[in-house]
Formats: sequence, C-alpha cells, structure tokens
Amino acid sequence: SVEGNPLQSGEAVPISMEREMAREELNVNLGDTLTFDVQGRPVQAYLSSLRTVNWQRIGTNYFVVFPEGVLEAAPQTHVLLSRTDDEDMSAQVQGEVVQQYPNVSAIDLSLVLSTFQDLFGRLAYVIRFMALFSVFTGLIVLAGAVVVSRYQRAEESVLLKTLGASKRTVQKITTVEYLFLGAFAAITGLLLALVAAWSLSYFVFEGPFVVAPIPLLIGFAASVAVTVGIGLWNSRGLYDRPPLDVLRAET
Repeated sequence: SVEGNPLQSGEAVPISMEREMAREELNVNLGDTLTFDVQGRPVQAYLSSLRTVNWQRIGTNYFVVFPEGVLEAAPQTHVLLSRTDDEDMSAQVQGEVVQQYPNVSAIDLSLVLSTFQDLFGRLAYVIRFMALFSVFTGLIVLAGAVVVSRYQRAEESVLLKTLGASKRTVQKITTVEYLFLGAFAAITGLLLALVAAWSLSYFVFEGPFVVAPIPLLIGFAASVAVTVGIGLWNSRGLYDRPPLDVLRAET
C-alpha cells in the first residue's frame, strides 16, 4: 500500500541524484526529466533535488534515490554492512550468515581495506621521504648562504666594534638578525607547504583538508633554531679579529 496520493500511470516521479553525476556526467539540472529502463519498462522521472555524497565513507549510498511506491515491484538487491573486531569474529559471522541464509553472499572487505591502507602507507612514506629530502637540501643551501656571508658579517662586526659596541651587543644583533631571517624562511616554507597540501587534498584526493598545528609549530621552531644556530656558528670569532686585518682583506 502507498500512503498519500498514489502515482498515476505515466506520471513523472521526483528523484534525488548525486550532485557530481548530475552536473558532470549527465549534465542535467533541477526540473529536467529523465527516463529509466527498469526491466524493459520505462519510468518517467524528473530531478527534484541534488545530494552531496561522501564516497570515501565506508557505507551504502546511491547515485539516484526514488520515492516509495515506485520500484517496490522491481527486482531488488539488499546490502547490509557489519563491522567486526577481528578476523576470527568476521569468519564466524560469515559462517553463521551462510548457514542460515544460503542464498546470501558474504564479502569480507578487510583484505581490500588492508590493501588500501598498505598502499596509502607506502605513499605517505614516499611523501615524508621527499619532504625530508627537501628539508635537508634547504638546510644545505641555507648553510652555504650563511657561510658565504661570513665576510660581510666580519665587516659589520668591525664597524660595530669601532663604534664602541661590546661583544655581547654584537652577538645580540646577530642573533636577532638570524632570528628574523629564520622566521621569514619558516613562514614562507610553511605557507608553500600548506598551499601544496591543500592542492593535493582538494584536486587529487578530493578529500577534506585538515591542518595539524603541532607539526607546523615544530617545523617553525626547528627552522628558526637551525637558522640561528648556523648563523651564530658562522659568526664565531669575528669580533676578536683586528679591524686592520679586515680592512686589508677588503682592499
């Protein structure tokens, strides 16, 4: 029995369709009519609503949803999902289902899920390796740039020493300079990394982008600390050099 007004023969029925399928694959909009062939019988329908479906979630869902009273007489397939704690319990559930309902097919998705987990785990390992390789490459470039600027730091130290600055003051100035340099480099790198991660998440994996603040803070602090450490190590002993030696080296 059908509650409400029953559908008349030939009357178009309202359906709900998955958004991407409607817009990208079928190129239909709200109000458009479609004809479905159900066991050789045409069923007229019109698009009344669009749905956004998260296909990454493990669960049953459908591209097209009909209202009640339309497809009940057509051949049907029922799907039921169950979650078990381990493989032994999964095997026990499958055995009981097959024993009580011989015409029911039980499919174990744990192997498929484990395969996907292994695949994504390897992909994550490759991404982490490439990221770590990029970090080490950046540190080498940073160390080279800082070492090259050692002569410029010597001139600055001589100038500050001539103006009466103490060794402690010169060290503070050098620390602050490399602190700002490391912070600027870290912010630039993190912004580029976030843009790249968002692009991969949105365009490639088509999933939600989630920012983990703790790794970002650790990366920022580590970049600043490494920059300041390399800078201070490169600037050691510059204040103690005689100004005349630095001026002679310049000429």
